[in-house]
Amino acid sequence: MRTNHMFLNRFLCALPLGLCTALALPPNVGAQQKPRLIVTLDRIVAVVNDEVITRNDLSQRVAVAEAQLRRQGTPAPARPDLERQVLQRMIADRAQLHFAKENGLRVDDVELDRAIGRIAEDNKLSTAQLRVAVEQDGVPFTKFREDIRNQIVMSRLREREVDDKIIITESEIDNMLANPQQQAAGADEFNVSHILVRVPENANPDQIQGRLDRAEEALKQLKTGANFRQVAAAFSESPDALQGGNMGWRDGDRLPTLFFDALRNMKAGELSGVLRSPNGFHILKLEDRRGGQAPATVQQTNARHILIKASELVSDNEARNRLRNLKERLENKTDFAQLARSNSEDTSASKGGDLGWLSPGDTVPEFERAMNALKPGEISEPVRSPFGWHLIQVVERRNADVSKERRRLVARQALRERKSEEAYEEWVRQLRDRAYVELRLEER
Repeated sequence: MRTNHMFLNRFLCALPLGLCTALALPPNVGAQQKPRLIVTLDRIVAVVNDEVITRNDLSQRVAVAEAQLRRQGTPAPARPDLERQVLQRMIADRAQLHFAKENGLRVDDVELDRAIGRIAEDNKLSTAQLRVAVEQDGVPFTKFREDIRNQIVMSRLREREVDDKIIITESEIDNMLANPQQQAAGADEFNVSHILVRVPENANPDQIQGRLDRAEEALKQLKTGANFRQVAAAFSESPDALQGGNMGWRDGDRLPTLFFDALRNMKAGELSGVLRSPNGFHILKLEDRRGGQAPATVQQTNARHILIKASELVSDNEARNRLRNLKERLENKTDFAQLARSNSEDTSASKGGDLGWLSPGDTVPEFERAMNALKPGEISEPVRSPFGWHLIQVVERRNADVSKERRRLVARQALRERKSEEAYEEWVRQLRDRAYVELRLEER
């Protein structure tokens, strides 16, 4: 255990009832005085690494979860069950944010303001109107901002630690295309709901049996007619638990093989048994299925970029600031190709940064997401990828007939999505298991 944890424990032991209490001590020890009421204002319900989660923190998140369930028309589970579920999600989030902090991953206020502006625009509101709407729901706007900042950090953390490290080989694509079952998988789409009961890394037999008993109890409730969404909210430890466990429509070939093997012989409305994976125990419900209707064309993007690589001599901040300066010059009508030739550290520099026509899946996910968000002629903010920092400009777009290439493209995307889901679940589990966690929810 780290020294700061030992210090924290000694500090917390002095506060068994909470962080702050209103206690009036008598001015004279010997004097007789009527005892005054002790009121607990807040208390600690969990310690994660060197941070605490308080009862007030948990109550706010539970209130948000209850409001979300009401909007979905889902009956809320018993309050203690919901509290335990929300607390486990908060612990997983804190473990990720702690890892991000240790690795210097930050979102500055400029980026945060831009993200909140996009949220307001997506909801057809101004930023001021968004603030009013948020506060009418009982959430302070400062907390809303920090929640959005944390979501962005965790999203970038997933991209950096999981998505960007996934490699799809040509032989994997060949094997997928040669597999008749995989070809059949791609022909159907499944609307799936899901319950996950996690099993800790290096769990002993008693822990595994306890987790299995919990999954079987959830299945028992479902088989006796309980609402799947309510049971998911009470039992599931998947990120989509408070959405009733619904994963939405998924192509069969984008589902984990374990899931597809169970779903392919099920009818709409049926439940799977308890399924075992390295991450834990799963229960699936097939909401509906339909034949896939993949288009014969895909949207291609003609893009160009300027790449600045971080190194021992050039820090991340320096690379990003160089690109910000270049963007200012581009906004003042400097020629993009000219700046790419003189500044870009990519092999495309000799072609003015031109990357040609790109199909989905041709670039790393973070680059592709940023590129897809641009309109023709628009230039991105500096974008981080495993290769360095980019300025991206979309020249034009087109719909191209890729019937001959499409099967390989779809296979590559399916493999990437499948690997990403499985790898992220495993990464979060390992991160959570490595974190120092002390639960105090049951203390009163």
